[in-house]
Parts: sequence; C-alpha cells; structure tokens
Amino acid sequence: MKTRYFALVMGVVFLAIGILGFVPGVLMPPEAGPPLVVEAGHGVLFGLFPVNVLHNIVHLAFGVWGVVVWRSFVPSRAYARAVAVVYAVLTVMGLIPVLDTVFGLVPIHSHDIWLHGAITLVAAYFGYAPVTAVETAGDLPPRR
Repeated sequence: MKTRYFALVMGVVFLAIGILGFVPGVLMPPEAGPPLVVEAGHGVLFGLFPVNVLHNIVHLAFGVWGVVVWRSFVPSRAYARAVAVVYAVLTVMGLIPVLDTVFGLVPIHSHDIWLHGAITLVAAYFGYAPVTAVETAGDLPPRR
C-alpha cells in the first residue's frame, strides 16, 4: 500500500510542478548558467529550480505515469524503481558541467541536483524495500 501511495503522491506532485513550470508568474528570470539550446519557458521555478519547456514535459510525463499506475502494487513498484534510477542518473549528470543541461536541452544544475538526489533516495526506498503481504493485498480492482 505504501508503494502505491508513493506513486500517487509523486505523480500528483510531478503533475503540479510540471503545470507550474508553464505559469509565467511562478517563474523568475533565468539565472546566469550554462547555455541552453531550448530556451522556451526557461526560468527558475520558485526562485530555486531551473526549468524549461522540456523539463516541464518530463515532469508531466512522470506525473501521468505515477497517477496511472498507483492502483496496483507491481506497476507502482516498477515506477518507484524507474524514478530512482532515472533521478540517480540526473543527479550525477547535474554534477558534471558538460552534462548539466543534458546537451543543452534540459537544465538540471543548481538546486535541481540536491532535489533529484532526495527524490532518488525516497524512490529507492519504495522501489527496493522488502515487500510484505499487506503491501500487495491492497491492490484495487481494475476499473471497468
């Protein structure tokens, strides 16, 4: 049950962040940083996290995925594992100057590094922790 709710909560949070990234009033002007090939929607979310339109789309995709899979344990666990692996890679990439914009496409430097690291740790807990019978017993039946 915990893993399912992790997928749901992360899905909703990713959706909210992805949507907020498109709201001009929430974005501050971009800080001086590595150049981007994709400047559309480039700004600093909440004054901390550099984003652009592609970054927002990635958040929306992870959000939709989390909300879609939350009803069942196995897909929720796969989601948590994928989030852990992808965000671990993004954390490391954010630390490497030549990769901290994913080849100029998505800014993942600055405060994104520690945030991606924290997401990695939480997702790894839910994706790789030992499974109890209670965890799988709470699956909701498929919708008709």
